[in-house]
Amino acid sequence: MALSVHGYPLGQYQTNCYVVRAAADATDAVVIDPGAQGPVLIAELDRLAVRPAAILITHFHFDHIGAVADLAEAYGCPVSMCADEAYGLETPDLVFPNSGARPWVPEIRLAGDETFTAAGVTFETVRVPGHSPAHIAFHADGCLFSGDVLFAGSVGRTDLPGASWDVLQESIRLLVERFPAATDVYSGHGPATTLGQELQTNPFLAELRAERTARPEPTT
Repeated sequence: MALSVHGYPLGQYQTNCYVVRAAADATDAVVIDPGAQGPVLIAELDRLAVRPAAILITHFHFDHIGAVADLAEAYGCPVSMCADEAYGLETPDLVFPNSGARPWVPEIRLAGDETFTAAGVTFETVRVPGHSPAHIAFHADGCLFSGDVLFAGSVGRTDLPGASWDVLQESIRLLVERFPAATDVYSGHGPATTLGQELQTNPFLAELRAERTARPEPTT
């Protein structure tokens, strides 16, 4: 049975927050990147009669963590993010002054390449730096929650502290090589897409596309 994924663009930057359930009628959910408007998101979860069992964070930028404390307090669910970026959630105003994000100490600290189950959904983590120093993507059942690494028709910014264009390219190469082209990509901003669609048409993936086109076919 396919996952149930609902996206909510929140806040000034319309950052996508995803509510993920094992099935459409499941009452437990995982919330990915609750970036802003905590009361609005809580009201929506209550309307759906859905209770978060876990909060997952792709990276520490303030527009992805702004409502973490609201949800964690309201539902008592643990927060998971990369250990190397936990300081950004613990002391958000030191990283992004005047962001308005409330601090929270994440209960679970990830490294990348873990597998865990929450709300009946099994996730695998992939460390994909480049947009931020220790960005993590989450994959479950053919769905890739890519944060700000890969968008429909674009990629994450690399003009921020700790970002790198070369590292971002390697991270996207890893995703393309690791997961099938039909993988659904749920990005931090904008509409959903697939890995195959982006490999075919995304202008920022031109170099990767050329590499794969020039790669010789294996012989038997």
